[in-house]
Amino acid sequence: MGDPRTGRDRPDGPSEWKSAYAEVVRVPEFRTLWLAHALSMAGGYLLSISVVLLVYQQTASPLAAGVTIALTFIPQVLAGPLLSGLSDLLPRRRVMLAADLARAGLVFGIGLPGLPLWAIWGLLFCSILPMVPFGAARAALMAEVLQGERFVAASAIINLTSHVGTLAGLIAGGWVVATVGPNAAVMVNAGTFLLSALLIRLGVRARPAPVAAPGRPGPGLWRTTRDGARLVFGDPRLRTLALFAWLAGFYMVPYGLAGPLADAAGAGPGAAGLLMAAPSLGALVGGFVLTRLIGPRTRVRLIGPLAVGGSLPLLAWWADPPLWLMAALLVASGALAAYQLVANAAFVLCVPDEGRGLAFGLVAAGLQAAQGVGIAVASLLVEVADMNTVITGAGLLGVAGALALAAPWGRLSRETTTLMRAPEPTA
Repeated sequence: MGDPRTGRDRPDGPSEWKSAYAEVVRVPEFRTLWLAHALSMAGGYLLSISVVLLVYQQTASPLAAGVTIALTFIPQVLAGPLLSGLSDLLPRRRVMLAADLARAGLVFGIGLPGLPLWAIWGLLFCSILPMVPFGAARAALMAEVLQGERFVAASAIINLTSHVGTLAGLIAGGWVVATVGPNAAVMVNAGTFLLSALLIRLGVRARPAPVAAPGRPGPGLWRTTRDGARLVFGDPRLRTLALFAWLAGFYMVPYGLAGPLADAAGAGPGAAGLLMAAPSLGALVGGFVLTRLIGPRTRVRLIGPLAVGGSLPLLAWWADPPLWLMAALLVASGALAAYQLVANAAFVLCVPDEGRGLAFGLVAAGLQAAQGVGIAVASLLVEVADMNTVITGAGLLGVAGALALAAPWGRLSRETTTLMRAPEPTA
């Protein structure tokens, strides 16, 4: 790959891009965003397992448990196209602060004892909505603070931290729920969002809202949303990366059925937490290998093959695996699905700044919606079909979809690599 500044070839070796990791952790604003993100991730997954186990204990229904997990994903398909645009219209730090405070209040309400199921579902639905503008604003703000390979390194750190936070929230969550009960666990989670807001307020510099390009009027929310959708779906590279991300709707099906799977195996809440945490454990290992041991050009080319591999372990469910093998298969799936962090960084770097927040928000919303719909449909199907058959079918669909995307990606990846390699001065 030629160096865009000198025209000379640069090796795809480790020394240059590994140094970016050391550089980004020295940036104070990134460290603040990093820590705030870790808090919200751990708290978010503690919320997920607490509410799911609360509902499953009340109803003993796999369908109710599946709907509860789906409600942590589905709201973004409704809110994503509009709310993510706020990060391109308003100061991004302000958007993140408002989102954290709103989530803290709504999550505290979920923890109140004695709520009927419909109230729990309603509050849970509303508590997910602020995630849309928060995630879009954080991704866009981070791209202002860090660019080029430094942004790729920062994205890798954020994504690996997400998986550590997921592991902490889910593994500790099962233990916390068993110890203090789901209601108290949910209320503790509300405090993580308050602490995240405090960190952002103190450690992130206030910046004005993004400025429209010269000659263009300041857009409204509807125009921003419309232009963002055209940008994502009109560009073959962005569209393919978005579809790669949405494949998670297939290989995350076992995550949504973790409670019933553990129950069928004769295990309790701790085992359900283990199954829910297993993909993140795999992603933690896979993401480290992908971003620390493999060079930029190679890792971008590997997005297609790894996407195929993400759904392959689900095919083993036809053999009715024991609990320990289920966990191992989900670890393998998570490791192969670590392509998501490379696809995420590539997508953000390919989008111009004035539309970055909305474009990221649209794809993130689609990702959450794909997972939510996949889990909801699987939960409905297990009411009338064998659970192993449903999971195997999800694996087959995921493999087929990834193969269809991997073919054009061989050509598109060469264009994407240039942006992944081009370093720019930090903001």
